[in-house]
Amino acid sequence: MKIEFAPAVRRKTKARVALCGPSGSGKTYTALTFAHVFAPGSIAVIDTEKESADGYEGLNDWRWASFKPASYEPEVLIDALAAAAAAGFGCVIIDSLSHFWMGTGGLLEQVDNSTKRSRSSNSFSSGWKEVRPVERRMIDAITGYPGHVIVTMRTKTEWVVQENERGKKEPKKIGTKPEQREGIEYEFSVVADMDVDNVLTVTKTRVPPLKRAVVGEPGPEVAQKILDWLTDGGEALPSVTDYRDRACAKHASREDLLALLEEVEGRSLASASVVDDEGETVTLKDLIVRKGRALGPVAAVPDADRQAS
Repeated sequence: MKIEFAPAVRRKTKARVALCGPSGSGKTYTALTFAHVFAPGSIAVIDTEKESADGYEGLNDWRWASFKPASYEPEVLIDALAAAAAAGFGCVIIDSLSHFWMGTGGLLEQVDNSTKRSRSSNSFSSGWKEVRPVERRMIDAITGYPGHVIVTMRTKTEWVVQENERGKKEPKKIGTKPEQREGIEYEFSVVADMDVDNVLTVTKTRVPPLKRAVVGEPGPEVAQKILDWLTDGGEALPSVTDYRDRACAKHASREDLLALLEEVEGRSLASASVVDDEGETVTLKDLIVRKGRALGPVAAVPDADRQAS
């Protein structure tokens, strides 16, 4: 395989923001505030928090999809993201991602069920072997979304005794570990913890202006810093939607589709979720392959022609 090195080029990218914190820390409000900067008038909320995003004054210009407690299978989120992409929403809020991890029908429950079916006590070798591809498809649907994505994640909470501003001891609820798998933070460009005083602390960022930032009651100015940095570059690479449109183009030849598939796989977008012509959720790779097969079988080369060549 020939390997070539090209000059580094900074390109425009979309935000991938994770807000982590206990109940009451302001995750949903902050997510909505950021979204109205990222994509005003083009916001979708995938709501698992019993419509907690509804009713915020001045932050109601968005559409929402609400799931009942029995519908936290990762496939539901994958379908919702594909539908949001097809509708052209510039920013999606997933409030919260934790439900698809530890809620009814979520990944942890699926691992438990898989382990029971295999009659094994080793969930890593049995349950996770079956469920890990589902988790990967969910993550690929998030990272491959053609617009901005903001997720909220609940954190495990505990009470500690701290000194207040008057020097007196008082109990305070703090968030510790997000209710999500280890290493999830690597999938996002900005990860921030929020506490019950609505203080945002950036714990991981690819946006240098936010390095080690601590902001009380974060507002649009924080989102603007993220947006300015991510859009201050050259041309953006094609999005998943761009690739889908190319695959569905009537004039696309077999050679076009093969080149498209190679490009998509080279950018690790083969597993990104899109909607096909019938409105069903499929991976981008499956869509391209289907379109290629629809062109008919490859013409066989006669033996005489082979010998002549």
